[in-house]
Amino acid sequence: MSEIVRQGDATVVRPGVDIVASMAEDFKKELISAINDYTGDFVIDLAGVEMVDSVGIGVIIATHNTLSQTGRKLKIINVSKDVYGLFSTMRLNRRFTVEEAV
Repeated sequence: MSEIVRQGDATVVRPGVDIVASMAEDFKKELISAINDYTGDFVIDLAGVEMVDSVGIGVIIATHNTLSQTGRKLKIINVSKDVYGLFSTMRLNRRFTVEEAV
């Protein structure tokens, strides 16, 4: 289960595990619940996440689309180098903010 906390005007979601098909459905339910429960923008903190597969990317894009419908924004932070490369190759960094881990 993801850690979900409020930080200022944003909701921060920390899955802490790889976002892959085996956990994607539960992660999607957590995100939908958090979107409905909280206002403001969303941050997905990928600290500790080494891999995001195609199903995980689909969940992230669906989250972005849901937030966009209400004028809210999605930001992905602490992205590993490999996952950042994937997001950049897919040009997802043009749809929402993606910040590589330092």
